[in-house]
Amino acid sequence: MASLKNYLVRYFSMADDLLPQAEAEATIREGISFKGTNMLILVLAIFIASLGLNTNSTAVIIGAMLISPLMGPIIGIGLGIGVQDFELLKRCLRNLLMAAGFSMLTSTIYFLISPVSEGHSELLARTSPTIYDVLIGFFGGGAGIVAIGSKSKGNVIPGVAIATALMPPLCTAGYGLATFQMNYFFGATYLFLINSIFIALSTFIGVKIMHYKPVVAVNPERSRRVRHIVYTVSILTLLPSLYLTYNMLRQSRFSMNADRFIAQQFNFPATQVLNRKAVIEHGEKVITVTLIGKILPSDSLQLAMSSQLKNYGLEGTRLNIIQGDSPNLSEIKNGMPTVKDIYELAQTSISAQQMTIDSLKSVIAINQINDTIAGRIAPRSESCSRKSRSLPSHIRYSAI
Repeated sequence: MASLKNYLVRYFSMADDLLPQAEAEATIREGISFKGTNMLILVLAIFIASLGLNTNSTAVIIGAMLISPLMGPIIGIGLGIGVQDFELLKRCLRNLLMAAGFSMLTSTIYFLISPVSEGHSELLARTSPTIYDVLIGFFGGGAGIVAIGSKSKGNVIPGVAIATALMPPLCTAGYGLATFQMNYFFGATYLFLINSIFIALSTFIGVKIMHYKPVVAVNPERSRRVRHIVYTVSILTLLPSLYLTYNMLRQSRFSMNADRFIAQQFNFPATQVLNRKAVIEHGEKVITVTLIGKILPSDSLQLAMSSQLKNYGLEGTRLNIIQGDSPNLSEIKNGMPTVKDIYELAQTSISAQQMTIDSLKSVIAINQINDTIAGRIAPRSESCSRKSRSLPSHIRYSAI
């Protein structure tokens, strides 16, 4: 057991690879300031990131994240707390707030003058942070401080810049302000706070692990108070992400059960599933299924399918079944049907109407045949009646 421990310690030991504390601190302090060149690069990076979000281009967004100098003051915050340099901490906080404010202002101006104001997937992805974003920020910050403090940095810092994604949330927040969509603004701002706080927290832990010495003339009471503030802010930032993660996992599980239910139960010879949607709205679970093909009896289908919901963990779910004979596009609007879907739905409606017309034609044809038979019989009856009336009355009565 002891040999295994020594073996692992030898592989994970950083003693031989670490830079002197003064040299690592100097590298961090160089990236803290946002004046002149750094501020200009930040503004240009914001424009690039906004263009990437506007055009839904992942490559452009990644390029903007590599250019951005935002990591500097965030890692500086963690260093300031770790070595108890509170003047450095205040300077980093001030610079980070200034950088974030200029970034939001720049992106707001861009989206105000941009001719495209539609939200794409890259924008939407920045509005619902979860515990996974917390973990990305934490582990990304840990990789960053280890790379800065070591002799062989490799490509870690660019990778951390991409993984933690500090620029896109600021651009999305600006988009929310420009288009007056506050859900974008608050969601993206919260994501930026998550990334910043947990990068700083992991930097602080990394500084402690690497045994960086605190600055001279430290006030122990003040240091303890700052640490308490850091831990409190981290926990308060973490809690909403846990709630959002719970909702995300709940929706994901519901969607998986709904997909399994639809795949196994909606199997008909001449009818197929055109569109499906499983959502949780205001605490209510709703599954909407749009069918195309041969029209099935609505009441029987609804009853049969609703009785199967409990077998898939979908108790209490409201099931809406839309068939081609009465397409209700408002119900599948959120499902985003394509032009092809709408065309096929319309074609199904036309086919159903054509079937009704053909059925009515058959009924008319049968009635015409019956009228023809009646016509053949009716003249003989009228002829006999006329002949009968032409006979003398005593013969008529005797004939009867």
